Order: sequence, then C-alpha cells, then structure tokens
Amino acid sequence: MRIKSVEINDFKRFSRLTVKDIPQTVKMVVLVGPNGSGKTSFFEAFNHWYKLEGYGSAGDKEYFEKKTDEVVYEKSDWYTDKVKIYFFDYNFLGSQKLIHGKFYFRTAYRNEPDFTVNKLEKQGDPTSSFSLKSLMLDDRTVSSNYQRLIANTVANLYNETNNTKTVQTLREELVGKIKNSISNIFDDFQLDSIGNPLENGSFYFTKGIAKGFHYKNLSGGEKSAFDLILDIIIKSQYYKDAIYCIDEPEAHMHTRLQGKVLRELYKLTPNESQLWISTHSIGMLKEAEILENENPNTVVFLDFDNRDFDTEEVMTPSKINKAVMDKFYELAFGDFSKLLAPEYIVLCEGSNEGRKLKNFDATIYGEIFKDSHPNARFISIGSCDEIIEMNDGVKRILNGILGSSNIIRIVDRDDRTDREIEDLLTKGIKTTSRRHIESYLLDDTLINKLCYKVGKSDLYQQCINAKQTRIDASIERKNSKDDIKSASGEIYNELKRILGLTQCGNNYCTFLRDTMVPLITEDSSVYQELKHDIFG
Repeated sequence: MRIKSVEINDFKRFSRLTVKDIPQTVKMVVLVGPNGSGKTSFFEAFNHWYKLEGYGSAGDKEYFEKKTDEVVYEKSDWYTDKVKIYFFDYNFLGSQKLIHGKFYFRTAYRNEPDFTVNKLEKQGDPTSSFSLKSLMLDDRTVSSNYQRLIANTVANLYNETNNTKTVQTLREELVGKIKNSISNIFDDFQLDSIGNPLENGSFYFTKGIAKGFHYKNLSGGEKSAFDLILDIIIKSQYYKDAIYCIDEPEAHMHTRLQGKVLRELYKLTPNESQLWISTHSIGMLKEAEILENENPNTVVFLDFDNRDFDTEEVMTPSKINKAVMDKFYELAFGDFSKLLAPEYIVLCEGSNEGRKLKNFDATIYGEIFKDSHPNARFISIGSCDEIIEMNDGVKRILNGILGSSNIIRIVDRDDRTDREIEDLLTKGIKTTSRRHIESYLLDDTLINKLCYKVGKSDLYQQCINAKQTRIDASIERKNSKDDIKSASGEIYNELKRILGLTQCGNNYCTFLRDTMVPLITEDSSVYQELKHDIFG
C-alpha cells in the first residue's frame, strides 16, 4: 500500500496543504523539521482520516479544526473534506471495513517502564478498532505485545501442521525474529527468555555477563528500541499491507543506536507497506541516506522547515543528495552544522528571521547549485553592509573553525558603479552582475521555459508584455528600471493569471522558489551567469 498524494484543509497547523508527486517506489518517507513545524500534526491528519473513514469517528472538533478569523461558510459536518488521501493501489470509497488495518500509528509517548505478567488475558485483533484518539496520548504496548506473543505460541501449539516440531523449535519460532533484530541493533545485549507467563512473565535479557536481566532494568534507550522492534514484529502479522507512521522513533536513543533502529524498522516493514517517520535526529537522517544509496528510489524526505502553513503550501518529496542532507543536518545540529567544514561557505544577503523571506537568498542559491556544487553551503547573514563590514577578527575565527573551507562573500549589485564593484573585489567581496536575485529568477528565458512546461508557449509574448507593464508601473513609483524585486509580486500575479497556474506557490517568494528555480538547469544562461558570479 503506497500513498500518492495528500490534501489537508483547515486542520491543526494547516490551512491548505498539498503533498504530491510521491513516487510509487518509495518504501520510506522521512518527515524532517524543527520542533513545532507540523510533523505530528501531519500524522494527526492521517489518524483522523483513518478513524473517520474506517470507523466513523470524527474525533474532537476543538482539537483538530484550525480556527482563524476568516469567515467560513458552515458545512453540515465540521470534518467534511478536512483530509483526503489518495493511494496508488487502493480506492476505499463506500467500504469502511476495507480500511481496517491499513494504518499503523506509534506516538512519541511510548515509555512503559516496567511490567510483569502473572495471568494471561485475551488480546483482540488490533485492527477491529482504532487505538489512538490522538497522537498526544500515551502509547504503551510492550505488556500487551507480550500477551499477544504468548497467545501466538498457544495457537501454534494446537496447530496440527506443527505436530512434528519440537518444543524448542516452536519456542525459537516464537521469539527468534525478535532475537535476530535485537542482535542486529545491540552488540552486548540479547533477548534470552519470556519467563513463565503464569508467574513472572516478562522479557529477560543477557547484558554483558549479566543473565536474566529483567526488562524493567533496561535503560531508557534500550526500552525505546526494544518497544519499537517488538511492536512492529507483532503488529505486522495484522498490518500486512499498510501505512506505518512512527512519530520521533529516536526518543531516548544515542546517535549510533538511532541509525541501527531505523535500518531494522525499514527491513521489518512488510514489502507491500510504506513506512513514514518524523524526525530531527542526525542518526536517523544519516541512515536514511545510506538506505537510499543501497536501495535507490525507496527513500524520500518531506521538508517541514521554513513553511508558512497559514497560507496554501504545496510540498513535494526531496530526493536525497548532499545539499538536501546538509540542510537537514542543520535542523539536527542547529548552529553546529557550520562546523562540518564543507568545501565552500557562501555568505549572502538575507535574514534568518521572519517567515516569508527567511533565508530566501540562501535557499534559492542552495536549490540552484544542489547538484553541481553539493559541497557548498549558503548562509544568509544579514544586510550587504553586515557582509561588507565583517571584521578581520570574525574572518579569522571562521577560517580557524572551518579549516579548509573556502569562504565566499557576495552581495547584490543594487546601484553600485563598476568602480565600487572593483573596490569590493579588492576586499574579497563578490557582487552579482544583476541588481538582485529576483532579476535572475524572472528572466525572460525562464518565463519562456515556464510557458513551454505548462503547454502554453503561445502565451509567452503576452507574459513578457505583462512583465514589462508591471516594471513600467514600478518605474512610475520612482524605482529603478532594473528593480525587478519591486514588481515581483505583480509579475507573479500576472503569470499566474495568464497561464492559469495552480499550486505554483501562494506568494511570489514560494512561486520563485518552487516554480521558477527548477527551470534553472545547468545549460541555461541564468545558471551560467550565477555560477560565474559566485564561484568564478
């Protein structure tokens, strides 16, 4: 079972979010972003859809519905069309029962510190109902999975196809898969037994030279890893063709353990299923990169960073490459990502605060050069004056920290004369050949490519005329004739209107980032000009 696209409207963090173009080959989708960026809310949308479409439960309106000051016409039911999920291989219209067992959820609140069983209790089919009203609830499963393990043993004991098997063989079949996975993750830690379920039923381990090490004595990280592995092994018998959603699987684990657990979760997810995780863990991110390299076209990222979910947002998966990983390392490490010493550090204009224009120049440059210059990092550090006036002490500190990295400072041309540009170059500061970045992104050649891409090449001249009209209006407002930035919003609106564009970006910034930047290929004149401006 694989997801093709998702639409979320006025739900939790999201006003209008579309996630599309998820390849059918993808087995694992990694949601990446800082705390509070909407990753858990996205999983809540999945859970809401599953409960509503599969079991007729809409949930708590006060918790799920996004409230704004906009006037909204009341629908007959508040939950109508909140979440739509489209699949490659399923159409569930009109059949709630077919949806049962098609989504598996684990919340970030999974800690079960201790348990010992002294009586057996029947555990029902987990797909017969939904287990979590929301992903903010405790999600303790170790003790119930122990009970399911015992129940499976009893069932196998009375299965006539097992008549020729020894008790030892049946016991190993019971816990063998769990033992193997634990041994893949831990070097000096293994599962020994499950005790006597009528007296002291629990999980017992060997740890170093210690034998009979009770589950309650494990560390938080060991319990967290064991819980995830145990649960996916037990539940995969019920969720054989499903979407597996795990929120922050790295909780309580150190970096190396995080990667090993992700690899095991990837391996244990049934082949017909798809694993979705949310994380800001460096161990998980690095292992995801390795898994994609080993299994091409099976792992993608969804980037939740620097998104304005109060407006319409369209997200598409990011294929894993060095530039993408650098950005996600920054999410995981914060400022320490700058200590990883790439080949180039490009300091450009722009603020790392705000929302709409946050890191705009750095983001654009990073997207343009992500494939051709994967070892370059672009960082917005402020105004042109801040870049120019960076003192020698700061430069020495940067050089000392970043070692062999080439530090490039570049500012927009603005109204600088040729002599001013030469003076800056003597100080080691480069200048763009055009006024600012918008001048490149709204170049006529790119507009021509946009027209061709949407199948409306015949409207190219109309688009160019509209662009010039908006520039002329900007000139009348006393702006310079090459100040494309001052007219960018109006040019965006004109292109959107003339070409009938949809899902192209909710404002001119996202339009430039998501629609125009992909048109800048390495053979384009815009690319060659920018490459020369920055790298020489």
